[in-house]
Amino acid sequence: MAPRHHPTIRQRRFGAELRRLRDGAGMSAPTAAERLGVDRTMISNIESGRFGISEERLRRLTSIYECGDPELVDALAAMTGGRARGWWDEYRGKIPPDFLDVAELEHHATALRTLQTAHVPGLFQTEEHARALFDLFVPALPRIEVELRVAQRMARHSVIERAPAVPYVGLVHEAALRMRTGGRHVALAQLRYLLEESERPNVRLLVIPFAAEGFPMAGDTVLYASAANTHLDTVEVDSPIGAVFFDSPTQLANFRRRLDLAEGVALNPKRSRDLIRTIVENL
Repeated sequence: MAPRHHPTIRQRRFGAELRRLRDGAGMSAPTAAERLGVDRTMISNIESGRFGISEERLRRLTSIYECGDPELVDALAAMTGGRARGWWDEYRGKIPPDFLDVAELEHHATALRTLQTAHVPGLFQTEEHARALFDLFVPALPRIEVELRVAQRMARHSVIERAPAVPYVGLVHEAALRMRTGGRHVALAQLRYLLEESERPNVRLLVIPFAAEGFPMAGDTVLYASAANTHLDTVEVDSPIGAVFFDSPTQLANFRRRLDLAEGVALNPKRSRDLIRTIVENL
C-alpha cells in the first residue's frame, strides 16, 4: 500500500481516533502491531493518516483495544478502505488544501453548525460576494486562483441541496450582514439570497444582533461538523495562518457549550429574517 504524502483532515481524524483508543487501552504502537500481525511501523502510519486500513483489520484492531462502543466501531468502519474521490479533489494542488478539507468535512457531516461574526457563511455566499472577498486579499491573488476559489465555494452549496438534507444551523452576527462587501448592489443580492436560503426546511439562520450582550468566541469563525458518532465530530476555526482543526473530547464539548451560549443571545429564525429585511430596506 503506497503511503499518502498529504493525508486529508478526514484521514487524519480517523487515525487520531484510533490513537485515542490505543492510548485508552494503555498499549504501545509496536505491541498493537504485533497483536494485529503487521509491521511494527504500520500502526504509527495509520494513526498519522499516511496509511489506510481495511474494515476487517479495523474491527480486529478495535477488538484488541477492547473498544466497548459498537456505534463508534461501525462509524470508523465506514471510514476505511479506499477513499472515493470527491468533487473537491479536482481542485487539489490548485487552491489551499484547507479549502478542500472543509469541503470534505461538510460532505461527510451528519449536521453542520457555524458561527460567523465578520462574514456571511461560505455555503450561502453568492458568486459576486465570494469574488469580492477574495479580491481583498493582500498581496492580491492571481486572477485564476480567485476564480478557482470562487468555483469551489459555489460547489460547496451542494451539501445543503442534497437528499437527505443535512441539518444546518448558522449563527451570523449583524456586523457581517451590514458590511457592503463588493458594493451596494452585491450586498443587496447577497442579503436577498441569504433570505431565500434561510427558508429551506433544513436551515436555521440565527442573527446575533448588535443589541446582544457579549458571548464566547465573538470575533471567531467556527464550523462544527457532526459525524455519525459524536466521538468523530470535528471543529474547524479560521486563523490568520489557515484552518485549525480540533477533535479531542474536551475541545468538542467546550465548542458545543460555546455555540450553545452564542445561540442563546441570537434572534429566532423569524426575527432574524425580519432584521435582514430591515437591513435590505435601509441599504
